[in-house]
Amino acid sequence: MTDTETPVDRSRWTVPFLVLAIASGCMMYRILVMRHLEQTSLLFVGIPTLLAVIIAFTPAAKTTAGGIIKAVSLALLLSAPLLGEGFICILMAAPIFFAVGLLAWGLALLVRKITLKRKGKSAVLPCLALLSLAPMSLEGTRPELSFRREETVTVRRVVAGTPAEVEAALSHSPHIGPALPAYLRLGFPRPTEADGDGLAPGDLRRIHFAGGEGHPGDLLLRVVESGPGHVRFAVVSDKSKVAHWLDWEYADVRWQAVAGSRDFTEVEWTLGYRRLLDPAWYFRPWERYGVRLAAGYLIQTNATPAEHR
Repeated sequence: MTDTETPVDRSRWTVPFLVLAIASGCMMYRILVMRHLEQTSLLFVGIPTLLAVIIAFTPAAKTTAGGIIKAVSLALLLSAPLLGEGFICILMAAPIFFAVGLLAWGLALLVRKITLKRKGKSAVLPCLALLSLAPMSLEGTRPELSFRREETVTVRRVVAGTPAEVEAALSHSPHIGPALPAYLRLGFPRPTEADGDGLAPGDLRRIHFAGGEGHPGDLLLRVVESGPGHVRFAVVSDKSKVAHWLDWEYADVRWQAVAGSRDFTEVEWTLGYRRLLDPAWYFRPWERYGVRLAAGYLIQTNATPAEHR
């Protein structure tokens, strides 16, 4: 066999191994769903690692990063029709899938090269480098393997209007109308209607979410504390798709007149929730960013008197 024939002969394994990688990723996803582990690092780190390792050890002469990118891209695209995931999940998962996939590919090639150079000598250390990704894949699978999930985000804004006008605005049904921030329009469920009035303990608010992924659902809140310049809502239930990513716990709103001004009020809106997605190093900043935008939007639409919105 000549040198020119070798790449052609070996390249015949590329497609079968690509299919094997994607099929393995799909099978792993199904198992994770059955075990209720689809929100853990086993999905976002484990699957791209599996894809990368299979492709990296394909018996081809020149396996490149292009193979990993192709496998990950196909897996992400297939996730929509085959695995029931929507655009926003694909968009948010893509960076971590590609990053972890390429990292695993690099480590796998390092193991392969060192093993070939040693010609049968021990390759324990190189293999340990590849296995170092395993602990990263376990985050979230058990409580003791999870980072802190409780999160609190606070946004402060000065709005036009007196404290009494701000209180009146908060006492009415949540206002829905202005366009959401660009990030929240990427494919997340959006509020379409709301009802409920009053700031007395026990008063309810219902916000209906539609669009995005999954079926429409309602977020139900109840006033649990109320006093001058303060109201606190506790989440009763959340049937929207948002509950797949984070668990809302409460909304705490405080307001006071701006010093030296009778026509402006400082509003502080705090949202408490539990992060449900792992790994924390990737999803925590994204969720905090989205929640911060949501708190600012709530101040604009619900704490600002109607004539000043």
